Amino acid sequence: MAKPSLSIALRYLHYFLTAAEHGSFRKAGAALGVQESSISRRIRDLEDHLGASLFQRYNGGVRLTFAGQRFQRRAEEMVRHVMDSAEDVAAIGRAESGRIKVGILPSLAAGFLAELFRAYNQHHGGVHIDFVEGETAGHAAAIAKLGLDAAFVAGSRPWPECEVTPLWSEQLFVARPDLHRLAGQCVLDWPLLANEGVLIRQGAADPAAGDALTLRLIEAGHGIGLQQQGVGRDTLLPLVAMGRGLALVSEATGSIPFPGIVYRPIAGETLTFSALWSAKNDNPAMRRLLAIARRVAQSIEVKRLR
Repeated sequence: MAKPSLSIALRYLHYFLTAAEHGSFRKAGAALGVQESSISRRIRDLEDHLGASLFQRYNGGVRLTFAGQRFQRRAEEMVRHVMDSAEDVAAIGRAESGRIKVGILPSLAAGFLAELFRAYNQHHGGVHIDFVEGETAGHAAAIAKLGLDAAFVAGSRPWPECEVTPLWSEQLFVARPDLHRLAGQCVLDWPLLANEGVLIRQGAADPAAGDALTLRLIEAGHGIGLQQQGVGRDTLLPLVAMGRGLALVSEATGSIPFPGIVYRPIAGETLTFSALWSAKNDNPAMRRLLAIARRVAQSIEVKRLR
């Protein structure tokens, strides 16, 4: 007998288990909505394939042989295992479970992302999320290699082998020491920052790094001096508090109080933030995350326009 396909094998097992339950091919056929002859023929095929009789036939119905009793236990385990496996896979497809790896910038731990992941957790709390903190260029490289499922970054520039989905915008702020010559200014503009020293990370001025905040500073001109520091983004704020210079930050960062620092908005200056992802990535949890991100972005925009 030719080896049956998985779907046929499962049907044979289903016929066998139903016949064993009802003790009759006729009753099994009625329960399954198929002809008695189909039940009898498929079970005979199964017996031929196994090389053993599973049922004793008699006028009143059928009863399991010793081999049939042993096979019944295995068949029930096989069907249960297949059904459980199918449910596990379906749950992943519905993003009820699974795993997702998401890149974020240190300054994006509040604001939009906080709202996004609260919403995601409400709908897909069974999905485990691995957060990876890093800079935009590194996230983009990881997305292209499928090392990350998605990343949320400042800016909307294109990256090789990445899809870029602009989602939300934030006001730009200047972080300054609480005692500073600009202390009396509630709102700043670029000319007011002329000849000021603004702290940036080492290498952030390189366009290849994709640091959208630093690139905005460079585009602004006005004699703003960039002071590169060999520290992480989060360490820039303590340096500002120490009076070593100013820093350009996003609205999300500016919403978090920091001792010794005052945040002031830059008039008319906003920055777009985007999701990076790969069209080659078929992780359902990632697709659901992007869908929720778009909904959250639309909701925020509607509230802003009211």
